[in-house]
Amino acid sequence: TISLISCSHGTRCAGEVAAARDNGICGVGVAYDSKIAGIRMLDQPYMTDLIEANSMGHEPHKIHIYSASWGPTDDGKTVDGPRNATMRAIVQGVNEGRNGLGNIYVWASGDGGEEDDCNCDGYAASMWTISINSAINDGQNAHYDESCSSTLASTFSNGAKDPNTGVATTDLYGKCTTTHSGTSAAAPEAAGVFALALEANPLLTWRDIQHLTVLTSKRNSLFDAKNRFHWTMNGVGLEFNHLFGFGVLDAGAMVILAKQWRSVPARYHCEAGEIVEPQPIYTGRSIFLEIKTDSCKGTDTEVNYLEHVQAVISANATRRGDLELFLTSPLGTRSMILSRRANDDDHRDGFTKWPFMTTHSWGEYPHGTWKLEARFNSPQARSGWLLEWSLVLHGTKEAPYRTLSPASPHSKLAIVKKAHEDRKMK
Repeated sequence: TISLISCSHGTRCAGEVAAARDNGICGVGVAYDSKIAGIRMLDQPYMTDLIEANSMGHEPHKIHIYSASWGPTDDGKTVDGPRNATMRAIVQGVNEGRNGLGNIYVWASGDGGEEDDCNCDGYAASMWTISINSAINDGQNAHYDESCSSTLASTFSNGAKDPNTGVATTDLYGKCTTTHSGTSAAAPEAAGVFALALEANPLLTWRDIQHLTVLTSKRNSLFDAKNRFHWTMNGVGLEFNHLFGFGVLDAGAMVILAKQWRSVPARYHCEAGEIVEPQPIYTGRSIFLEIKTDSCKGTDTEVNYLEHVQAVISANATRRGDLELFLTSPLGTRSMILSRRANDDDHRDGFTKWPFMTTHSWGEYPHGTWKLEARFNSPQARSGWLLEWSLVLHGTKEAPYRTLSPASPHSKLAIVKKAHEDRKMK
């Protein structure tokens, strides 16, 4: 069962997931045997933390997947995320929902285009949500796509010049539309694919779904139309892209792997180190900070195989939108955790303990030196302070795929598993 949150927008998203097969009116849902619940949330005269929290935690044992095609304003200058009650509801959902297996929260990465960064959207950038970007049918990114290091994967939605090449789906009053688009259209497709995975294996945890997404998404012919973001390989051989995450979802591959899946080992949070001495940042030169970590070796929270990495940062600047931040893992994977945002002219608030998240080091061994680079991307003179940085590593102590047998030696599962076994040999 999938819940969709938001008049026609919710109806359109619902149809992408669950429209009946052979309905004779419109397209078919990705998971046409699924059941849909609609939660009224965004059509109130005002929004509160409590209304949001009640939506996120609505019937968590009956609803398996929550699909959210909304978020903070996509104006390229907002930095916002879930407030306390909503955050607690989502965390409770992944820890206790679905009778302990964890609810799946699917989030649209946002339609702010290249002038926004989805790491400034605390819903999409959360570890507890799966954030989905979109591509158009020729493989290039849509004009409205945001980029960020927290995006896990992508699906196809309309972003071409002709609006009639949109997604065909159900509309109000029994009608059909062919113009549904945006990352709003991308996220429900992913929710449908995850529903198929749960149908194939109802015992998958919320983390199993994320691992399956990483291991079965495909690079295909996805490319950045403006040639800014290239496909890069991380330290265990997984290809990622700053726009598309680990690629476009492959429903067939995900269902096949879901059927033979063994749940991943327990996850730990390792507080890997912090730097609290304020460092000045000026135009024209990068500052580099380093945290050397043994990733909590020998403690109860040892992490040897990464899932999500958070750089929790406080910083301010004479113009926040010109600040760029990069995090480099010990294996050399460089994630842009904050890109320039042309519309963000904040000079007062900056970032306060903001958790910038990257998925790009998935599967890597985190021991060693992590580097943070801060710089201004601006022809004008800017200055600011990096006030503090703490590094939090999330992942497993045990190798996550050791009980799985890859179907092909060329599969992503085989490549990562071999990288993990090679590390053990050393």
